[in-house]
Amino acid sequence: MYLQHFHLAQPPFSLTPNTGFFFGLAPHVEALQVLQTALQTGEGFIKVTGEVGTGKTLICRKLLNDIPERFHCAYLPNPYLSPSELRWALALELGLKYSADLDQQRLTSLIQQQLIALSAHGHSIVLVLDEAQALPDESLEALRLFTNLETESRKLLQVVLFGQPELDTRLQQPQFRQLRQRITFSYQLRPMTADETRAYQAHRLEVAGYRGEGLFGARESRRIARAARGIPRLINILSHKALLLAYGEGADKVSLRHVKGAIADTQDADRGLFPSWWLGTVGAVSLCAGALWFWLTRGLA
Repeated sequence: MYLQHFHLAQPPFSLTPNTGFFFGLAPHVEALQVLQTALQTGEGFIKVTGEVGTGKTLICRKLLNDIPERFHCAYLPNPYLSPSELRWALALELGLKYSADLDQQRLTSLIQQQLIALSAHGHSIVLVLDEAQALPDESLEALRLFTNLETESRKLLQVVLFGQPELDTRLQQPQFRQLRQRITFSYQLRPMTADETRAYQAHRLEVAGYRGEGLFGARESRRIARAARGIPRLINILSHKALLLAYGEGADKVSLRHVKGAIADTQDADRGLFPSWWLGTVGAVSLCAGALWFWLTRGLA
């Protein structure tokens, strides 16, 4: 790897959503502000949508890490659950102890009692679901019914949905009109601009331990931003591969040639006017050449 070559303490462009690398990009900050404002209202559904790789899970984890102590959060990272499985999962997140032979009506009653108990102790209860577009239709309806649980003055449960644009499409169906009306706050993540991409790259490199001059010039960052369509996950992939190619040549900075090689090797990148088969061949050859240079120089050392 290139960590020692570029004087890095850790990989700067890992795909794992690490809140330690969180950067105050306008769309991410705006989404968090919407979430924080919505949670203060104490009622309804809150929805954040965005294309694959735009940072929804990172925002979700940032929200969970920074939420005030008075909120009791139930977090479901994989919501592909039937209504009964959803009830069991919520009960577990609420700290309920129960036996497996409980029927669904009794389980729902226990959940309501636990919500009332937590609320009486000053807690606001929030159910956070990532990848919400995977929820079956019946489970979406079960979620709506959960939000019927309330006292005379407030809802007992708020629901935060993080999902891909497919979630918006599904919610437009007539059978979800009641749920749609309960979405009090909604935010759609946008792609990053070229300037945001360059600042994002510099920030991640700094967090990773880099202290020299910029490894990516303005031209290189613009090309990555365009090829990645402003999607943070693709920006990470292309930046990582460009650094790998620069390291393979022993270069101190990333050049446009390295960026083009990274784009050529990345299937989902916007490759412009070049034939995909030609670019794929160039990318694979470039990365293999870089790896060969690495092993030869280490073997001769």
